[in-house]
This record gives sequence, C-alpha cells and structure tokens, in this order.
Amino acid sequence: MSYRIERDSMGEIQVPENALWGAQTERSRQNFNIGIEKMPIALIQALALVKKNAAKANEATGKLDTEVSQAIQQAADTIIKGEVNEQFPLSLWQTGSGTQTNMNVNEVIAHLAAKAGVNVHPNDHVNRSQSSNDVFPTAIHIAGVQLIEQQLFPVIKQMIQTLKKLEVENEKIIKIGRTHLQDATPVTFAQEISGWCSSLEHNYQMLELTLNELKQLALGGTAVGTGLNASKEYIQAFYTHLNQETNNQFSEDPNKFHGLASKDAVVFTSGALKALAANVMKMANDIRWLASGPRSGLGEITIPANEPGSSIMPGKINPTQCEALTMIAIQVMGNDTTIGIGASQGNFELNVYMPVMAYNLIQSIELLTDGLRSFDQNCLVGIKADQEKMNQYVEQSLMLVTALNPHIGYDNGAKIAKKAFAENTTLKQAALATGLVTEAEYESWVKPEMMLGK
Repeated sequence: MSYRIERDSMGEIQVPENALWGAQTERSRQNFNIGIEKMPIALIQALALVKKNAAKANEATGKLDTEVSQAIQQAADTIIKGEVNEQFPLSLWQTGSGTQTNMNVNEVIAHLAAKAGVNVHPNDHVNRSQSSNDVFPTAIHIAGVQLIEQQLFPVIKQMIQTLKKLEVENEKIIKIGRTHLQDATPVTFAQEISGWCSSLEHNYQMLELTLNELKQLALGGTAVGTGLNASKEYIQAFYTHLNQETNNQFSEDPNKFHGLASKDAVVFTSGALKALAANVMKMANDIRWLASGPRSGLGEITIPANEPGSSIMPGKINPTQCEALTMIAIQVMGNDTTIGIGASQGNFELNVYMPVMAYNLIQSIELLTDGLRSFDQNCLVGIKADQEKMNQYVEQSLMLVTALNPHIGYDNGAKIAKKAFAENTTLKQAALATGLVTEAEYESWVKPEMMLGK
C-alpha cells in the first residue's frame, strides 16, 4: 500500500494514499483498533448535515467566504448521499466525546473540497464556530429524529393498518380468552388483535412525545456550554438553515450546560423504544403460541410457511419471524440499559459516553424498523384463524361457568366447574347434574356471544 504524509498539531503521520481522511483520523484509526463496531453511517450523515448548515450560518454571518462555504456544503452533500461511506473507518470505541469522528468528517470534507480546487482547513473552516462537544450530541439527536420520523414511523403505521384489516376480517370469530396461560372467558379474535393494534398506537404516541425533547439541540454551546467562539447570530442562522433543509422544527436547547452534559432526551427516546420492544415481543409471543402445533399445540391460527424449519424433520415449519422479532426486542432492551448507564455518567460539563449511546440508539431504531417491516410483510399479513379449532376450545372451556355467577353465585359456579373437570364431562352436563340450573336456564344464560362485553 502506498502512503502520503499528512500533518496536524502533533506532527507528521503516514496516511493511505487514496484515503480522504487526514492525520487526526489516522491517529485514531491506529490508536483505537478495538472491536468491529464502527460509527453508524446515520450518525456520520447527521454530522455532515451539521457541517453543511454550520457553513451556511458562518457564511451568513461573515465568518466564511462564499467559495469555502459552498465547497463545504457540496462535500457535506456527498457524505449525506452515502457516496463515500468507506471513508469513515473509525472504531466506536474511541474518545467518549466523539471528537475523533467529528474530525474524521471535518477532514473528509476538507479533502473533498481540495479535490474541487478549494483550500479548506478541517478545523479553521469546517469546524468553525463549533466544538465536538456540541456538534456530536447535536448529530445524535438529529440522527434519532430523522430515523424515527422517516423510517420507523411509516413501518409502525403500516403494521397498524395490517392489524386493523385483520380486526375486520375476524370480528365475528369467537375464541377462548386466556389469562395466566389458563382458559378464561371468551373474546373475539378481533378483540385480541385490537389489543396488539392499540399497543402500537400507544407506542407511536410515546415516541412522538419523546421527539419534543430530542429536537432540542446542543449546538451553540461549543466546548463547555458557554458558546465560546459562536456568536448569537451564527447560532440563530444555523437553526434557521437546518430547519429549512430538513423541513423540521429543531430548536436550541435553552441551557447548553444541560445540552452538553445531560443525555436525558436520548434516555427518554430509548425508553419509548424499549416500550415498543416490550409490546412487539408480547404480540410475537402471542402469535407463536396461537400458531403452535400444528397438531400438538394450540393451533388456533396459521402463519405463512416461508422456509423449511428443520434440517432433520421434513415438513416442519417454525415461527421464525416471531423469533427474529423477539430477539430484536431483547437487544433493544439491552441497548436501553447501556444508554441509561451511559447517561448517568456525565461529569461536570460533558458526558463522555456519547459514542456508545449513539450506536445503541441508532441500532435500536434501525433494528425495530427492519424487524417490524419483515414481521408485517412475512408473517402478520398472512395470519389466518382456524375457526373450527377456536370453536372447539370455546365449547370445551369450563370458564363459561362465569356466566352463571349472577344467577347461582361464585361458589356454586366453582362446584360445577370442578365437577366437570374431575369427571371429564361438559360444563352443561355437570351443571345439570348438580341440580343448580335447569337445561332451559343453562341454554339461556351460557351464551359465549353474550359474554364479549360489546
């Protein structure tokens, strides 16, 4: 491999000839050869978005000439479009402020500008009026907002539509309800589905609420929150340009000391993602229980047969989409724990656990987006009720005795249910044998369709 010599404040260093990064990136690449986790591209693109709009703001306030500003903006666009993703090689496990990745972006922008014939300095020009300490947390927030609004929200909406369609298809099908994994009173399959649907609607609202906090940005605080080297006019211009470009409503955190040192907005959003993970795990587990069998399980529904389920048992089909989604759910829960601990470790004017928090937040959003899309397309849309099996379970259920409570009392109802279970008879046979009800009364009072709470 051929190299070139790059220089920074620490001296000279060899950099791969074709690399667009510079000395500071190379030092980090060599000093932090740790793990395989790299900075997420979504975060890199958010950093480039910050650089682009900082250049606009610096130009508007007379701190950059037009040629340099335009060169920075064009280079940033190249990054945002994903055209040079390979130029961001740094390990996640680096400085906790993200400084080295901030400089990676600065250096790549400077080198892209140089290729266009404009002399741009990574610190003096690309990083003007900024610090890694306000840029990096700003990029975390922007990446989180954009991923949730542009990717996760549309998938949640699509799943809600799928579930509402399933509700309509199954509104007249009565099945047995279950609590504690034991038989309970009847529900319609549509009612059961409505619980899944409502959980997603609540999660959507929770995530929307967290975005109010995530849209407050630290940019303008620079090194320690005082805003040194960043004028008020620059800060105002930055937010104006950013919101014009993103068509969003990002705003300045009114207290930059909070913006730099506290990561509560990330914790809040991660908590809502964990709530979503908890609900989809419940739904996926319900579905694989209901589809268990096909002959030795509950077997109340069928799900699409997408691929062979076993390397040794011919014809076996497994609930693989449920399994993938539940694995994603526990990963998101683990990510949330890491984020919470990281946020608790801010010292004085800066939190230095930001890279791992950024990685986990972005991974949670992206995994849930992909996992829910896959689950919707490859499982949810193909769910079919086995009405015969559902009817069979309803007819066999002893908990229909609950309908007798208002007429004969709880204790007498319990006698009937226990007698039917002990003697392996139907509930009706046991009820008539006790003499507590007549056949006409039983037929009048025990009607599953009248036990649905509608």
